[in-house]
Amino acid sequence: MSALTGTPSSTPRAGDRTGGGTTDERAPQVLRTRARKRPLPTAGKVVGIVALLVFALFPAYWMFSSAIDPEAATRGARILPAGVTWDNFVTVIDDGGFGQYLRNSIVVAIGAVVFSSVLALLAAVAVSRFRFRFRKSILVLVLMVQMVPLEALVIPLFLQMRTLGMLNSLLGLTIVYIAFSLSFAIWMLRGFVAAVPVELEEAAYLDGASWGRMFWKILLPLVAPGVVATSVFSFITAWNEFIFALTFLQQSAKYTVPIGLQKFFGENTTDWGAVMAASTLITLPVIVFFVLVQRNLSSGLTAGSVKG
Repeated sequence: MSALTGTPSSTPRAGDRTGGGTTDERAPQVLRTRARKRPLPTAGKVVGIVALLVFALFPAYWMFSSAIDPEAATRGARILPAGVTWDNFVTVIDDGGFGQYLRNSIVVAIGAVVFSSVLALLAAVAVSRFRFRFRKSILVLVLMVQMVPLEALVIPLFLQMRTLGMLNSLLGLTIVYIAFSLSFAIWMLRGFVAAVPVELEEAAYLDGASWGRMFWKILLPLVAPGVVATSVFSFITAWNEFIFALTFLQQSAKYTVPIGLQKFFGENTTDWGAVMAASTLITLPVIVFFVLVQRNLSSGLTAGSVKG
């Protein structure tokens, strides 16, 4: 009726006064209010990131600074080292024989990574692509093996290695590390293999590709991030493990770095400078390994969860 009688509409228009003022007048106030609120969350994020970096990097700084501190044993809570010296590293490598321990650990860790990754990938392809009897039972068994405590396996594996004549052997220790990390690697790689569409393999078959060519050219590049993620787990397991190495290795020439590190802890005194220098040397190969694989590591940690 308002359109017919000529009565103005009661609907408010842009620019009309409603309550505290016009829309055009309130807009600058809203912008200024938002501008005042933005620095606070940004400052909070900066403070949180700085606190996280300090919390994560301070132990590494303390380790390295104590390694080069000539007064590491009496350092106390002093933030900065009293000076710079490389004598602790020389003592660790020359007198402590830590160079041999590093070589032993590198051989064992690389062997465990290579063989566990290859075996786990083949097993993951088998349980993901083929249907056979007791398939689900095997998967459950693989998961149950991962739940067994490490301490419960020391005595059975020691007796088995003694029967095989592989005590005090880097090869025997490598086999133990492969067996220990294999169950987790199979279970993790199974998700990566299952996430690859079967149609890609079928298309390769139709094009005349053999199974080996299909595996090398199609499947392996797609599951490479998963192989990297599992290799990180296998490397850290073999590099930091202490109980098996202490139980199986009986000669100092065969020691790995976790066993060699305990040489600097005395009954009554501890050479903290040597301990920190040895800890720094232990950390360096791990950092190098992470730098080499970090490109595929982030994608590998999440890609396997797409399909199981």
